[in-house]
Amino acid sequence: MRKLAFLLVVLILPSCTSLPEGIKPIDNFNMSKYLGTWYELARLDHSFERGLEQVTAEYVLREDGGIDVINRGFDPESGKWDEANGKAYFVGEPSIGHLKVSFFGPFYASYVIFEMDQQDYQYALVTGPDRDYFWLLSRQKSLPDPIMQQLIKTAKDSGFPTEQLIYLQHPH
Repeated sequence: MRKLAFLLVVLILPSCTSLPEGIKPIDNFNMSKYLGTWYELARLDHSFERGLEQVTAEYVLREDGGIDVINRGFDPESGKWDEANGKAYFVGEPSIGHLKVSFFGPFYASYVIFEMDQQDYQYALVTGPDRDYFWLLSRQKSLPDPIMQQLIKTAKDSGFPTEQLIYLQHPH
């Protein structure tokens, strides 16, 4: 659990649930459509995911109305799977794609969905409290190139350093 644990980030960013300047979370958000497994197709580098491949995020409704978050990734260096378990809650209205997520105690960090396919919930762009955090998630293990390119353009136009993105492959 050394990489996905998010502990370092959460300790550095205690209760940081702010939005990056100029980023607006999606509205008309439907959590029940967002639940389930997502594949990480691209991300900015962070110590808690460094070197991990085949990363997925699974979101499951909690009894208290929050969301259980299960992040998994394969570490080719150790030959083992890493897993981190957390919980998330809406910062405001549940119709707004702005949540706070914690993988360690009472410390939360922003989870902001700022772009997504709101009809079918097939892809999403997510950031944290600032532009140092970025993930491109998909329901499928890959996306058609035109969609990927459009999402990368959206991220770049939103101020993310897309030239630093790490692209992940998922075996079919």
